[in-house]
Amino acid sequence: MRPVSEAIPAPTGRMRTVVGVVVVVVVAAGIVLRFLTHSALWLDEALTVDRARLPVSQIAGSVKHDGAPPLYYYLLHFWMRIFGQSDLATRSLSGVIGVITLPVAWLAGNRLGGRVVAWTTLVLLASAPFAVYYSTEARMYGLVILLTGCGFLALHRSLQEPRPGNLIAVAVVTAALLYTQYWAIYLIGVVGLWLLVTAFLGRRRDRAADAADADADAAPDAAPNWKRQRSALVAVAVGCVLFVPWLPIFVYQSRYTGTPWAAPPNFAAVINAVTGFTANQGSLSTAGTDQGRLLALVYFAMFALALFGIGRSGRIIELDLRTRPRARGLSIAVAGTLFAAIAGGILTSSAFAPRYAAVVFLPLLLLVALGTITFLDQRVRLAVVAIAVVAGLIGSAQNVNTQRTQAPRVAAVINAQAKPGDIIAFCPDQLGPDVYRVIDRSTRFSMVTFPRGTGPQFVDWVNYSKVVHAASAVAFAGKLVAAAQAGGGHRIWLVWQPGYQTYGVKCEQLASTLLEQPHFGGHNWVTNSPRHYYEPMNLTEYAPQAP
Repeated sequence: MRPVSEAIPAPTGRMRTVVGVVVVVVVAAGIVLRFLTHSALWLDEALTVDRARLPVSQIAGSVKHDGAPPLYYYLLHFWMRIFGQSDLATRSLSGVIGVITLPVAWLAGNRLGGRVVAWTTLVLLASAPFAVYYSTEARMYGLVILLTGCGFLALHRSLQEPRPGNLIAVAVVTAALLYTQYWAIYLIGVVGLWLLVTAFLGRRRDRAADAADADADAAPDAAPNWKRQRSALVAVAVGCVLFVPWLPIFVYQSRYTGTPWAAPPNFAAVINAVTGFTANQGSLSTAGTDQGRLLALVYFAMFALALFGIGRSGRIIELDLRTRPRARGLSIAVAGTLFAAIAGGILTSSAFAPRYAAVVFLPLLLLVALGTITFLDQRVRLAVVAIAVVAGLIGSAQNVNTQRTQAPRVAAVINAQAKPGDIIAFCPDQLGPDVYRVIDRSTRFSMVTFPRGTGPQFVDWVNYSKVVHAASAVAFAGKLVAAAQAGGGHRIWLVWQPGYQTYGVKCEQLASTLLEQPHFGGHNWVTNSPRHYYEPMNLTEYAPQAP
């Protein structure tokens, strides 16, 4: 059969107008959704905001106990200085980053496959539940998506024109990614290895060609491909060198903080990472996910077509198992990063969450968009994209009303019912930051967390599992009772939730031990509701009773 041109014609005439209107509507909806959610800040967000609002000189030391790199915390610190610390203000940094990512994604798609791929990437990203959710969360994952898009553009330009400006951009983005999320180590490692191998193989081919006196097709002043790849690899290495000042803290975090909030992964997490891209985190347990499964099916199918598919006619697509050159490098980056990260998690017993895979989300979306152009029938291609966009918008719209934490309900009861001097206890301490954010701190409560007995504003992840295992719920309950009685009969309010990793039944044991105390009566004010809250919690009051 005849070869097929890589250029895919854009819609023309009336179809072009219709498609243009749809693109505008989808992008506008995506922008609005990036700033619209009714939920309060949950643990990760509240903890991030609390650390970011510390004095600049203290942020690095605080983040050292968190297990994350510092760049987003510094950005949020200065953002909050200008716009304040309300939920909308703190989340709007991620929203603005999410909006900036849209034109960056268009440019990346245009570089990869032309205007059709560019517009397809744009609408897929605008409607993607993963991108929308992390544009409404005060965390670093939206920034990761933006930086990977910038990294793709910088690397692509440096491989075409290895000018100093392009190479400096590669180095800066590499360093910024490392200072934003540690999974970038796997992405950068895979990309660096790919550049090294391709440069080595290219140099061997050039030497063989020189030995055989082969004619050179390139212009005399054009650098061979392997030299461009070598220059890009050096730029990546320079970016890694810029990360060296943070290495002591990174080593400390790797040794002492870890990820004690979830179990280590297995290689099924590679699939879970992609399916995790098709739903927002907060609605995973509170809303139907049929549209997420449909979107995941589109992602997997288009990824496969981008890598192996060759459109021959409106009804025929061939599969080339040698893979298509245009998708090869990007596919290696996506798949290689996921497998390397999961293997690293298994070896180091580190937890996995789909959000960690944000480093490959935009590259995957570029491949999905590239896969759609294997449909040479324009109607089929538009139908596939429409299915993905509609499914994505449904999942994204759920984010508006999905409640990420039950903290406002708990805090409302405490604010209305608790008295000055009452003790507010948290088990686990991970329930503390988001409740602390919305509780009325003008009333003089005594707030303490299990297992460390510290305040609720921060969670110290250093040696977390060891500290939890060593702590006694019975002894902690005794201290709470003694403190309440010493204060003249104050009440104990326990914010608690079972099932947290490493805790076993300690929080249930704490609740029952308090209930068994003589002269104390228990009353449950708030019951956990996992069907309605991503982070559910109970609130139980233990009040002194007359003998």
